[in-house]
Amino acid sequence: MPKTILTGLRPTGNLHLGHLFGACQNYLKLQDQYDFYLEIADVQALTDNFDNPKKVRLNVKEITMDLLSIGLDPTKVNFFIQSQIKEIAELTVYYSNLVTIARLERNPTVKTEIAQKKELFGHNGESITYGFLGYPVSQAADITIFDGELIPVGEDQLPLIEQCREIVRKFNSIYGKTLKEPEPILSDTARIKGLDGNEKMGKSLGNAIFLVDDDEIIKKKIMNAITDPSKIKKDDPANPNICMVYYYHKLVNTKENIEKVCSECKKGTRGCVACKKELIEKMNKFLAPIKEKRKYYEAHPEKVEEILKAGTQKAQQRANIQIQKIKKAMMIDY
Repeated sequence: MPKTILTGLRPTGNLHLGHLFGACQNYLKLQDQYDFYLEIADVQALTDNFDNPKKVRLNVKEITMDLLSIGLDPTKVNFFIQSQIKEIAELTVYYSNLVTIARLERNPTVKTEIAQKKELFGHNGESITYGFLGYPVSQAADITIFDGELIPVGEDQLPLIEQCREIVRKFNSIYGKTLKEPEPILSDTARIKGLDGNEKMGKSLGNAIFLVDDDEIIKKKIMNAITDPSKIKKDDPANPNICMVYYYHKLVNTKENIEKVCSECKKGTRGCVACKKELIEKMNKFLAPIKEKRKYYEAHPEKVEEILKAGTQKAQQRANIQIQKIKKAMMIDY
């Protein structure tokens, strides 16, 4: 039997280039090798969108269409909706006894996300909910309810996987060897920077190119991208390595053209406006097949519903088997 992969995405908005290059292209390779479960993590999305459930509900189908449009195959990938797997919620309750509040507060990923919320929205510590602080526990339930063995993540998510491994070890030490410790699979692509030069491209940071952006939106975003501030005049030489336009050329342009862009930028024979216009053309050409495939699913929403329903049913069956095994180990299988 192939090993089981579990990964998930929060339905809080459409996918952007950061998702595509940082995670989804890796999914395309993995779907041919493993038993792949892909969670549309609506419950986790509600941890910081609890007051806007409509946003989460609408984006369940949006993000599914994005994933299908980039080439994920529903005959190879089990798409499922987190909230429909009641066993995840049940297992989260059991795991909550195996991890302390202090340990959750020390989790580097959680600490970083709390700091970002404080910076973006002015949150203080008292406004962080139990659900948000405890989402690593829920994530551990997501993984282990399917006996997830391999988890595709970025480096920033490694502390969450380690937290899951700790919970698994604690459970096995108390109730007997029942659960598997998951192993992370790191993408070979570094985190994609935002158009503003930020180390992270994010939905809430206003620095992302989304897969659904039309040509005019892409044009506007790229024309506002950060370039070398030392380049004042059109024919001034510049450093392409600190220019976000060149950075994105490396993602979507050909190797030959990338070398040309780099050389002309350094010599001062390439103006920023011309460079941006070329990037706009290449970016639109790169995204065109994804948008074209998406049109099919937009025109056939029933297909998306069928895919989610079938994947969720399969996930429910597997989760039910696993929860029975767990409850037996805990001696609560009345």
